[in-house]
Amino acid sequence: MRDLPPLPPTHKRPMKLNTLVTLMVYGVTGAILLVIFVLYFAQITRATRDGVRDTALAVARTLADSPEVIRGLSFPPDSNIIQPVAMAVMQRNNLLFAVVTNMQGIRYSHPNSALLGKAFIGADLRPALEDKENVAINHGVLDEALRVFTPVYNAHHQQIGVVAVGISLNKVEQQIARNRWDAIWLVLFSALLGALGAWGLVRMLKRILFGLEPYQISALLEQRQAMLHSLREGVIAVDQQGHVTMVNHAARQILNISASSKALHEEPLLANLREVLRSGMARQDQELNCHGRLLLCNTLPVRSDNQLMGAITTFRDKTEISQLLQRLDGMVNYLDALRSHSHEFMNKLHVILGLLHMKHYARLEEYVLSTANAWQTDVGTLQRNIKSPVVAGFLLGKINRARETGFRLTLSDASQVPDNPNAQQVAGLITVLGNLIENALDAMTGQPEGEIGLLLHYQQGWLSAEVSDDGPGIAPEHLHAIFSKGFSTKGENRGVGLYLARQQIEDLGGEIVVESEPGVFTQFFVQLPWESERNSA
Repeated sequence: MRDLPPLPPTHKRPMKLNTLVTLMVYGVTGAILLVIFVLYFAQITRATRDGVRDTALAVARTLADSPEVIRGLSFPPDSNIIQPVAMAVMQRNNLLFAVVTNMQGIRYSHPNSALLGKAFIGADLRPALEDKENVAINHGVLDEALRVFTPVYNAHHQQIGVVAVGISLNKVEQQIARNRWDAIWLVLFSALLGALGAWGLVRMLKRILFGLEPYQISALLEQRQAMLHSLREGVIAVDQQGHVTMVNHAARQILNISASSKALHEEPLLANLREVLRSGMARQDQELNCHGRLLLCNTLPVRSDNQLMGAITTFRDKTEISQLLQRLDGMVNYLDALRSHSHEFMNKLHVILGLLHMKHYARLEEYVLSTANAWQTDVGTLQRNIKSPVVAGFLLGKINRARETGFRLTLSDASQVPDNPNAQQVAGLITVLGNLIENALDAMTGQPEGEIGLLLHYQQGWLSAEVSDDGPGIAPEHLHAIFSKGFSTKGENRGVGLYLARQQIEDLGGEIVVESEPGVFTQFFVQLPWESERNSA
């Protein structure tokens, strides 16, 4: 899986998967954490400021409700009634100042006792003198501070003064800074978790993808697609649920499925795949009949880590294989016939040479004439009437084959077969005649003698063939069953020849019929389209 060829040097090497995933996770995590940090820090800052303000207001209100403060405001500022109470509150609550003024803004308390009796500095006191609480940030005598103001009322709920409490902004910022570090540590911890998550995700993806990089997976996919489309065998795959996941180009051609169609209606194939998926057992060299086409299938379960992931079948049209076998058989017969004739004529030459040496000229003349007549009967008729060399060679082989088995194959003198450039039609004719002649020879086995008659006649684009024999014939009840796959009266593992013959004839657009009288004769009539050279010219 890892021994992939490197990409061409002109291409820029794509980014590795671990780098890509790490950058993506870090980028997304970093952006989210940055937004969270900004929002969290803004919220913490606001919450801190609100908390400090509420604390200062609570202290100011408590001080304003103190009886000593209410009583002290009825005396002069130097009475020293309010100053000890304000100083104790300021130190207790770690305040910058706690100042009490009367309605004229004169201080009754201050961290600097020298400022007692003097006016409060800052316009932010004015709203509090008007019976309103006020919060402001201002720079007074001591330092820049968050200052809160609350009115002081007497027993008759009449305003008699103001309490001002100040908290240094430096302390506020220190508290915000402490909260900021909490947010920073939270972000850093989240970033660490994100890094661990990215590392785990990369390891999981690499394990699922068998350690391959994305560009390697893309190259493998393209190679797989090219390989599947270059195969002459049909390939169909299904997933765990039995749904079709892949159909290659050859399968669509064999099953006549359009490229745009995603549905597969070949029930025998689907049933075979789902049965293998259910049982988990492979099926080798299985023959399936799909709408008149005989397919030779090999179906295997697909496993990953001992888990059944689906099933895949490869198949080929057995008709095509049979055509190749018949064509090969015809060539073998042709070679055998030539070899036989070669030996036969060699023997004849020796006879002629011997008669010459013995000067038996009358006997020699008689022998030469008989030999010429025999040649004229067999080979001469074939050469004169059968213009297709392939068909002529095939028939010559079958004539010798019949002679070797003790029977005769006679080609009618009225036979006429023009040459045909269409190899498929020629192969179809050879397949049909081969099956019919072999069946006739097989049927006549055990007879002392027998003859097979053959007539081939071409007319207006059609070739008619008649094959007859004087064998035992076919029982009437079997006439309609002899073309069915597997039907035979000769035993098991037979009954394919006539089935393939009819299938091939129908594929070429022809037809075949049979007549038979038991004990008398059997005769087959075949019609095939024939593209002669005269029509092609």
